[in-house]
Amino acid sequence: MGRIVLAVMPWEPVFMSTTPRLTALDALHRSLGATMTDFAGWDMPLRYASERDEHNAVRTKAGLFDLSHMGEITVTGPQAVDLLNYALVGNIGTVSTGRARYTMICAEDGGILDDLIVYRLGDTEYLVVANAGNAQLVLDTLTERAAGFDAEVRDDRDAYALLAVQGPESPAILAAVTDADLDGLKYYAGLPGTVAGVPALIARTGYTGEDGFELFVAPGDAERLWQALTEAGAPHGLIPCGLSCRDTLRLEAGMPLYGHELTTALTPFDAGLGRVVKFEKDGDFVGRKALEAAAGRAETAPPRKLVGLIAEGRRVPRAGFAVVADGEVVGEVTSGAPSPTLGKPIAMAYVDAAHAEPGTEGVAVDIRGSHEPYRVVALPFYKRQK
Repeated sequence: MGRIVLAVMPWEPVFMSTTPRLTALDALHRSLGATMTDFAGWDMPLRYASERDEHNAVRTKAGLFDLSHMGEITVTGPQAVDLLNYALVGNIGTVSTGRARYTMICAEDGGILDDLIVYRLGDTEYLVVANAGNAQLVLDTLTERAAGFDAEVRDDRDAYALLAVQGPESPAILAAVTDADLDGLKYYAGLPGTVAGVPALIARTGYTGEDGFELFVAPGDAERLWQALTEAGAPHGLIPCGLSCRDTLRLEAGMPLYGHELTTALTPFDAGLGRVVKFEKDGDFVGRKALEAAAGRAETAPPRKLVGLIAEGRRVPRAGFAVVADGEVVGEVTSGAPSPTLGKPIAMAYVDAAHAEPGTEGVAVDIRGSHEPYRVVALPFYKRQK
């Protein structure tokens, strides 16, 4: 039976199948009254009560997420780093043990297949975390590119559950249930430790724009860890949070979402993320020639630029809506939603360079035939105080 693509949520196509995958916390989510949705083949919590309350809890206190739909792929062996340097656009050779790197995997023509986080777990062991909807593609592509390297690519999606504690209170909450050195754990670093008696990879990473931690554990330990974090977080205002508020949080923080700001039709340079491509690293890598050409084009003829848009009115833009100026289409919205923090609708959009400067006037979004005025701003919309 084929899969049917539905636009259940404005920010991500979902794939309906007769047998969606369930996380280890599925029964717990349902016991908490979560509204569930099919997301990239997984049955995931969309919200528990109020999306706005969940969003605001992460901004001001803390939220607890189940992110077990993410795709974990382990790469090991004497030439693991050589494989990753060849397969990905970043310089993985400069990642020290216990640190992580945001990077991308591209096609030969430079198109983005996925954006990734790579954790270096040991001298010859790396954990690659892919987006749920692209995990199989990334696994297959890494496996194909591993030919000729003394390295193993292993599908570890069933070996991990992933919980995240995000928000300004998250360090205090996690400190109550672990003796790991959280003060010494830098942003984009990860260390093995024990949390509530559960072995975990503790990573200071996230997708919300707030301080926080992502905890990789065995699926059988997930419920015990969730309950311990819930108890430790109660005095700090921690509440469970679903995928809906995760999207508004990342949008306010200007973080790209694959399928929206990132696609196979765009190179990292088109997406304004050319900095992740490291031409100076040793050896060739897939897509180098196409990306060198894209870098040259970006310098001589700047492509459309990813910008922020803030509404002057109340109507909410959605992905695919046209951005217009003087009656002409000058761009396209990639993500849009009401912003609980700003109190106004916001959007990210690719617009022509001539209309991309913050403060540009006369820009509007075509919302079902009505040209609604928007103000161009630099990303991100929100940046936490450190």
